[in-house]
Amino acid sequence: MKKFVILAGTCLLALSASVRFATAGDRVFKGEISDSQCALNVHSLTRSHQEMLKSKSMGGNAADCTLYCVKYHGGDFVLASKDDVFRLDNQDLARGFAGQKVTVTGTLQPDKKTIHVVKIESAE
Repeated sequence: MKKFVILAGTCLLALSASVRFATAGDRVFKGEISDSQCALNVHSLTRSHQEMLKSKSMGGNAADCTLYCVKYHGGDFVLASKDDVFRLDNQDLARGFAGQKVTVTGTLQPDKKTIHVVKIESAE
């Protein structure tokens, strides 16, 4: 029984260390989960998916284009918000929102233009 309590306590401690909750330093950012290739003008003159979608080689919508560019062009998931593009430290979480308008809660590291993501929610 004692070993079980110690094991359960260790598991809870590990779990609580891996879960991050919103803190006073967190902010809310709004935009679209895009890929760094399109959002940073690597292959798009308009910082959007429109040019790529016209070519029909990267899918038929923003989500397909985003996933294609991340998988085949070495892009990263980013938050494109008006004139700003923020890198996201949780790529796995961002993948589920590819091409969608979202609200991201997190802490901005301004020197890296990276958001430490606490949560992402659909804004649609």
